[in-house]
Amino acid sequence: MSQTYKTHHRFVPMYHFVAALILLASAIGAFVNLFKSLGTAGIYSASLITALAIALILVWFYTRVFALKAQDRAIRAEENLRHFVMNGKLLDPGLSTRQIIGLRFASDEELLELEAKAVKENLSEDGIKQAIKNWKPDTYRV
Repeated sequence: MSQTYKTHHRFVPMYHFVAALILLASAIGAFVNLFKSLGTAGIYSASLITALAIALILVWFYTRVFALKAQDRAIRAEENLRHFVMNGKLLDPGLSTRQIIGLRFASDEELLELEAKAVKENLSEDGIKQAIKNWKPDTYRV
């Protein structure tokens, strides 16, 4: 299947839905258990379970954030190299990382024009993606 603006988002159901729901249900159960344990001998274990549920949600969230930040750095470097090969200059320093991430889907034929438009009109990442005519797929991003 070819990638387009409408199909470029990638979801991993076991991560985005199943794990998220399990963590949410566990956190809700931990808080219910904690409130029911107030004033009883079980408050210590209920507090630990609640703390673990919160910690697991943070780990789940930051696992994704840290991986995306690393990919964003790689994309920035790749797009700078592609731009340099095309015209002997690095990308315009006025481009934000989010704009560069949007530009990675632009074909070589439209990259330079779209870059100039993105800087001039301060296009958002989404605006850049929507302006692309010849989509260059990125199937490695997760």
